[in-house]
Amino acid sequence: MINLKIDPEFQNQIPPLTDDEYKQLEENILKEGKLLSPLIVWGNTLVDGHNRYAILQKHPEIYFSTMPLRFENREEALAWICRNQLGRRNLSPEQKRYLLGKQYEAEKKAARIFRGNQYTLAKKSGGDHGDNHHSGKKTC
Repeated sequence: MINLKIDPEFQNQIPPLTDDEYKQLEENILKEGKLLSPLIVWGNTLVDGHNRYAILQKHPEIYFSTMPLRFENREEALAWICRNQLGRRNLSPEQKRYLLGKQYEAEKKAARIFRGNQYTLAKKSGGDHGDNHHSGKKTC
């Protein structure tokens, strides 16, 4: 069994299962003898599948796979978690509003991270051909 890192902030974005839902999930996994859906990871950090991972830790004989996703930063990962949860579950109106708000915050933070402009990106990618049209001065 691989040890995945649990990020409390990631885990807290996922509304908890009821006891009955958790028991049903565990029964389904045991009946199949494997996980049907891979655990979603970013590096060695679990992004989606916290309940399934907890069940796997109790039953290490169960086969599972992971699917890595690429994120530029943790805000992108948080936004993905929120979008994924919004698309997958029957959520209460409060839970939906919470996830929408967290998604908005994460996407706003991710957008603030400087990604460059056409001039700086061209230089990074080797697309700068000695073009002298740019003085290098900052503009508004």
